Amino acid sequence: MTDILLREDVASIATLTLNDPGKLNALSDAMLAALKAEFAALREDRSIKAVVLAGAGKAFCAGHDLKEMQAGRQSEDGGRAYFADLFTRCGEVMQMIPTLPQPVIARAHGIATAAGCQLVASCDMAVAATGTRFGVNGVNIGLFCSTPMVALSRNVPRKQAFEMLTTGEFIDASRARELGLVNRVVAPEDLEAETTALATTVAEKLASAVKIGKQAFYEQLQMPLDAAYAFTGDIMVHNMMDTDTAEGIQAFIEKRKPDWPA
Repeated sequence: MTDILLREDVASIATLTLNDPGKLNALSDAMLAALKAEFAALREDRSIKAVVLAGAGKAFCAGHDLKEMQAGRQSEDGGRAYFADLFTRCGEVMQMIPTLPQPVIARAHGIATAAGCQLVASCDMAVAATGTRFGVNGVNIGLFCSTPMVALSRNVPRKQAFEMLTTGEFIDASRARELGLVNRVVAPEDLEAETTALATTVAEKLASAVKIGKQAFYEQLQMPLDAAYAFTGDIMVHNMMDTDTAEGIQAFIEKRKPDWPA
């Protein structure tokens, strides 16, 4: 891990901070590599039960590094191989988030544009400060946000997503909440505390149950209704056979706190 991505662990919550404020925390090659490495480490870290993703400086993330992308055009093929590799790598990083055992919460402020908006949409939950603007505005410079569209269209209703993609217009935090892109909108001065509170609530749950539940959540979304019920029924059985789940149910019956592992 390099200074471009900071990690701070407090109790069972890991906060990853995109730390390239001079470039508005752009998803450069170095930033993508750092995120990939840290997500891989978190996947194996059983001490962490929730992850917060934040940005340093005045913005959450402004998307890809356009200067770096333009430099890629200097190769003999005009950048085709570099661009294909870049968007593949970015897609891989985005897809790591729903496969992590821990819920990941975006803590958005300032702007989250293009691939930065994609990053928010890829997280399991998001908290935004009032005044935050979200957009998939690549169309304004002639680059349709096709890869950010994947995550956005799985969060926001179809017509609203298409409007954002084709107009390049920004939406504010309150509209983002109305559309389902973020869960909560809070005052800027409360952003860190409110996001930490949400992460803490999640981290206090039985980690094994949250892990299998998160995995099942994303898998069942891709299934027809009958298959989803059959699949999640099996998941519930598996969950019920966990001794910690048995302890949780018994504790509820006995009106006491469950004796779960830390």
